[in-house]
Amino acid sequence: METIKASAVDLLIGKIVSAIENEASLIGGLSDELDEIKQEFISMRSFLQKCTVISVVGMGGSGKTTLVSKAYNSRIVKRHFNCHAWITVSQKYVVDDLLRRMIEEFYGAAKETVPTNLNTMGFRELVSTLLSYLGAKRYLIILDDVWSSKLWEEINVSLPDEGFGNRVILTTRNENIASSSFGVKSRVHHVKPLGEKEAWELFTMKAFSNNQGRLLPQELEILARNLVNKCEGLPLALVALGSAMSSKKLESEWEKVNHCLDIELRSNSMLQRMQVILLLSFNELPYKLKHCFLYCCLFPEDFVLKRKRLIRLWMAEGFVEKMKGITPEDVAESYLMALIHRNMLQVVKRNISGRPKGCKMDDLLREIALSISEAEKFGALYDDQEASEESGARRLSIQTIKMQIISLKGMLKLRSLLVFIDYRISPSLVTLPSGFRLLRVLDLQDAQVEKLPDELVDLFNLRYLNLRRTRVKELPKSIGRLHNLQTLDIRNSRIYVLPTGTTKLQNLRHLLMYCYIPGSYTEFTIGYGISAPSNIYKLENLQVLDCVEAEVNLMRRIRSMTQLTRIGISKLREADAEDLCIAIQNMNLLRYLFLMVSDEAESLRLDALPSAPPCLKSMLLAGKLETVPRWFQSLRSLTQLYLHWSRLTQDLLPFIQALPCLGKLALENAYSGKQLRFEVGFQKLKSLFLFNLPQLNEIIIERGVMPDLRQLHLENCIELKMLPHGIECLANLQEVTLIIVSSELIQRIRGEQSIDRPKVQHIPNIVHYYRSISGVLYYESLS
Repeated sequence: METIKASAVDLLIGKIVSAIENEASLIGGLSDELDEIKQEFISMRSFLQKCTVISVVGMGGSGKTTLVSKAYNSRIVKRHFNCHAWITVSQKYVVDDLLRRMIEEFYGAAKETVPTNLNTMGFRELVSTLLSYLGAKRYLIILDDVWSSKLWEEINVSLPDEGFGNRVILTTRNENIASSSFGVKSRVHHVKPLGEKEAWELFTMKAFSNNQGRLLPQELEILARNLVNKCEGLPLALVALGSAMSSKKLESEWEKVNHCLDIELRSNSMLQRMQVILLLSFNELPYKLKHCFLYCCLFPEDFVLKRKRLIRLWMAEGFVEKMKGITPEDVAESYLMALIHRNMLQVVKRNISGRPKGCKMDDLLREIALSISEAEKFGALYDDQEASEESGARRLSIQTIKMQIISLKGMLKLRSLLVFIDYRISPSLVTLPSGFRLLRVLDLQDAQVEKLPDELVDLFNLRYLNLRRTRVKELPKSIGRLHNLQTLDIRNSRIYVLPTGTTKLQNLRHLLMYCYIPGSYTEFTIGYGISAPSNIYKLENLQVLDCVEAEVNLMRRIRSMTQLTRIGISKLREADAEDLCIAIQNMNLLRYLFLMVSDEAESLRLDALPSAPPCLKSMLLAGKLETVPRWFQSLRSLTQLYLHWSRLTQDLLPFIQALPCLGKLALENAYSGKQLRFEVGFQKLKSLFLFNLPQLNEIIIERGVMPDLRQLHLENCIELKMLPHGIECLANLQEVTLIIVSSELIQRIRGEQSIDRPKVQHIPNIVHYYRSISGVLYYESLS
């Protein structure tokens, strides 16, 4: 029953994803304005001039950030600049933090290693680093949501201007900021409201999306046009109001909303009108979604909200209703999809299958959510030395502190404590007062705290404990007293052993422990697991066990863990093979599988597994494979396959070419042959990564194979003297990344007169990374 209903939820979510992907949403009828902004970015005359600052100004909800984002991410814009960065500027920004984020963005976009001492750099070092990095480059910087005219004065010193036609784009609601004197060439672009036709199309697309053929009932047309007029061409208002009305079918319901808005909107300013409409959108949310939405405002401004983190937090708070035959995780995900469908959250990142991976809250929606949250004592932001009992807030989000310590004295009714401080702080960051018993969530992710409060084990209501990337070295021996704990996240912390008391956590559903080593493709060890108690298998509610070391007899013991949806195991030995295959065969709900042998000399023997788990979507195998397991052909649901250090002599491609859902394939020292020939299939493949294939000297892609490929990454394939045969047929290819490849390959595509240049002219972004004699990694654009 559970499998059937879970599949139904997957189908529902898939339909919503498809609908969202096919919508123009906020961009609506702004295509002409989008083209105009793109031209502002790349006007060729400007490349003979100094830096230009372009201010895109419009009130909240006018679509300025969406327009700039669309232009920023377009192929034609990206190929005109050597490097680019997007920085969101909060109202209470700190200049040093902005400069750090700018460095991280530039280095990250170029896939370069961020300076290791970045967090300890002072203002002068940060400026020096940016000046050095940007000096000989044509750069594009987006400064989104600027509130102060002083910002340019504070960061301009870090931006060199060598006459390459650099662009700094800022978005703002403030006309005075937009028209400031920046000391360089500047332009102002006013975002205009949508016209009557475009506004009507955007509203009806949202309001009647559930109707067959999106048909508009005749009796609702006049009422619908009245609502469109109230939005005065503002895309966010149109989308929010249209989404709110999509669930209303009766004429009386539409009349009621029209009447309420008529009363609320009288004599209000444009900004107040927007707030009224967005508030109505919130009020129209089903009750179960309101708390989920409000919880999102506890994250910092423009924070990327990860799907799985939100789901686990909502579950811990008790927001997720129980549904027979469906897991709480799937129910919570349907809540997230509903908020996205109503445009209360915007998707900023998707996984390879199209599911949302990261979301953001619009600034105006967040402002409204914060005001509601504080008024109803749902939650509050900590911005003082001591949190006040008088606030009565049941949830506290700490985003800045004074004197490096947080006092929670008197806040005994607190249910959630979230800390968003990623710099080094006092070991006594958090002191929990006695009687502090109602806390359900303690989220310290990225906070550089070293020691947990002694009072932690007294929090018997605690359901969620997140210590990811903290400096904590050990968990309390009596952690088993936290009987209600559902999520324990210690990824990339300094905890290497779980205390025996962990097995008393009978309500635990998510045990996240893996530690990946970044940039480790040239080495066998890409990460490690945590040593767990031998009776970890007794945690009958556990859904996620990732990643645990393969202790003696562990494989035999985990046979009973048939409820797992995700498992990661490290330090496997050949002796574990039979028990491992039996255990995996029993896990019919498994969606993610990570297996890594103890060292590169060990073989990963999986031939005894008759078929793959039917729901398996992602698989990462690290270790030598003697042959390609026959069951690879049964991976009908697989979207991602990553083989590391497999060193296969047998051709893998015939076993996976017909997999219907495979979207990402990564081979890392996984094949020792000289040729890869993609003859048929790979119809859904979007990303292909080939790392460290020392013998590979030829790649052939037949016509019609992988027609949807968007990303090709070739790294450390020294014998490869040219790009794949057939690359000219990959019409959707957007990005080719070449790292440490042969000079012969590069010479064939560098420059307009190169021999293979006609084959790659359709690819908007080709980047080449190479090392100097001193070992420094440089890059060049070959687009």
